[in-house]
Order: sequence, then C-alpha cells, then structure tokens
Amino acid sequence: MVTLETPRLILRRWREEDVAPMAAVNADPEVMRWIRDGSVRDEQQTRDGVRAWESEWESQGFGLFAVEIRSSGELAGFTGLSVPNFLPEVLPAVEVGWRLGRSHWGQGLATEAAAAAVRFGFEERGLERIVSIAQVGNDASERIMTKLGMHPVRETVNPTCGRRVRVFELSSDQYVTTTR
Repeated sequence: MVTLETPRLILRRWREEDVAPMAAVNADPEVMRWIRDGSVRDEQQTRDGVRAWESEWESQGFGLFAVEIRSSGELAGFTGLSVPNFLPEVLPAVEVGWRLGRSHWGQGLATEAAAAAVRFGFEERGLERIVSIAQVGNDASERIMTKLGMHPVRETVNPTCGRRVRVFELSSDQYVTTTR
C-alpha cells in the first residue's frame, strides 16, 4: 500500500472510518461549488466514491489518497491522481485533483498534498504528463495549479454539466526542470 508523507500530511489509502468525515466535506455546498454541477453528496454517494477510488488504485496503480493531518489524525479530504474520463477530449491523461474541507482552506495544504501526488505520478509511476482541470472562476484551484508548475493549455466545456473549464498541464520534462 502506497503512503506518502509531507511535513504536515499523510496521504494514504482509504479506510471505512474515512467515509463519514469525507461525507461531511462532500455535504458542504461551498466545498462542492466548483465540482461538476455544484451538487452536494450524501454518505452513500461518498461511500460509492471511495469504492471507485480504491478500484482505480487496483486497476491503474494510482488513485486518490485520503489526506490526513499528521498532528491530529483528522481526515482533511483527498488528493491524488485519476483518469478524467468525464472530459474525453483530453484523454489519454492523468489528472491531479484535490478536495479539502473548508476548515483546511487557506493553509497551503492542498498545494502540499497535490505536490506530493504530482511527485508520485512522475517519479514513482513514470507518467509523461499530468493535467488538472478547474471550472472557469475557480481562482483558488488555478493558483494551486500554477504553484505546481502547471500552465493552461485549453478552455472547453465539461460535457457532464455544461460548465466551462480550464485544463492545465505539466509534462515530465517540465517537472524535472522545475525540481532541479
């Protein structure tokens, strides 16, 4: 089982006891504002999501990590790698994404977690490029993408919800150059 550690976080696989705190994150309209059509998710939808994320680990060798705060053991949300099947025009691709509870915003935790996931993708899984996708107007996510060294490559529409999105990208060559 893959576990990544950063100065403040532990990125690990999912446990049954993570479902309730992740469901609380998914139930917050402010957290979900920029996710697909903005709908919140209940505990069963969250449980189904966790199962799907764990399945991706088994089939792809990567997936979404549960993000745990080292000092408290609290589940903050998730970060990690997934295949963005919802946006076929960017495939084949692997996306880095994140979702943290509101109490963890503004502390650099999403950037810290996503940077560890990007490093894992390039250094441990040998990916050639990683994308990240944010709805137009989600400036906070775009700032994180920029901090990760990503740059915008296209603007399009998410066909699952009709909202405009920007696709950012980082190649393995760009990653190597920025981490030297």
